[in-house]
Amino acid sequence: MDKPKVALSACLMGCACRYDARDNLNESLLKQLDSFEIVPFCPEDDCFGSPRPTMDLIDNGEGINAISNENGQNLSVPILDYAHNFFEQHPDIKLFIGKDRSPSCAVQSGKVYSNQKELLHTQGTGLMTKIALDLGIKCWDSEAYTT
Repeated sequence: MDKPKVALSACLMGCACRYDARDNLNESLLKQLDSFEIVPFCPEDDCFGSPRPTMDLIDNGEGINAISNENGQNLSVPILDYAHNFFEQHPDIKLFIGKDRSPSCAVQSGKVYSNQKELLHTQGTGLMTKIALDLGIKCWDSEAYTT
């Protein structure tokens, strides 16, 4: 019998794909996922490479976008395109585990700012995670899954 598939943020597997070209290896989480087939993902590394400038989730009143802290560019479209393609290629994902606080894959721990960079809240959903949730996929922040 095939193992159920879990989409896992690649940095949690030890891939040096964070904004600073480091990883967030989580061996405890990987041990808990022994019964799953892991499908790694990282929209930010795929779209912008590593290292890269940081980005924040900005709520402009009409929606939330990923905005570059370096030049103010809206980076949402490439991330959303990556997410749509990922889930089209992997329609049998049963669980999505994102890196907490990530503008791409936080489930309910992303910092969301106003256009003036005032912190609005810290329960934001990353852009790729929003697609997973819209598809009805069970989603967890990595820290919540391991606690």
